[in-house]
Amino acid sequence: MANQSRPKVKKSRALGIALTPKAVKYFEARPYPPGEHGRGRKQNSDYKVRLLEKQRLRAQYDVSERQLVRAYERAAKTQGKTGEALVIELERRLDALVLRSGIARTIYQARQMVVHGHIEVNGHKVDKPSFRVKPDDVVMVRERSREKTLFSIAREGGFAPEGETPRYLQVNLKALAFRLDREPNRKEIPVICDEQLVVEYYAR
Repeated sequence: MANQSRPKVKKSRALGIALTPKAVKYFEARPYPPGEHGRGRKQNSDYKVRLLEKQRLRAQYDVSERQLVRAYERAAKTQGKTGEALVIELERRLDALVLRSGIARTIYQARQMVVHGHIEVNGHKVDKPSFRVKPDDVVMVRERSREKTLFSIAREGGFAPEGETPRYLQVNLKALAFRLDREPNRKEIPVICDEQLVVEYYAR
């Protein structure tokens, strides 16, 4: 399973990034790996640096190793920079865009919303988080799910991301809907990652 049981705070500290809003304050207080020797750990080898970056990218999208490899293989076949294409591939996942839109608070919550059948694309229920959204696709919460407490909070902006909504999305939270206007640009995607290191990890 991509969504592992390891506490998100410890995982955040181990990877050097806050994976959930709740983890932010804990990470700010202890911005080093967990454990007795967390402060003294160093990433020395090139392999470890690349591995860590790959794990960071995996964690931010909550994908399995197999899913990440498949995304990398698709990205490698495109023109342009493979690393940027990889992040764009992952960003077009349905669960990732549900998160960016402000309908979900975390990637884990977005994944559950999709798996539990609360989301539809162009009027059809989609329960696969890995579904790749295309430009002009309209995504919304299904009619039968809209009165659930979770979506009432989302409708009032309770899960809206800090800062601006990514420009590649047109969002209507009151309607619990959004549209992917165009393919994202890497610079617009709010993911912390040196994707070139991930490419180097898989190309070794």
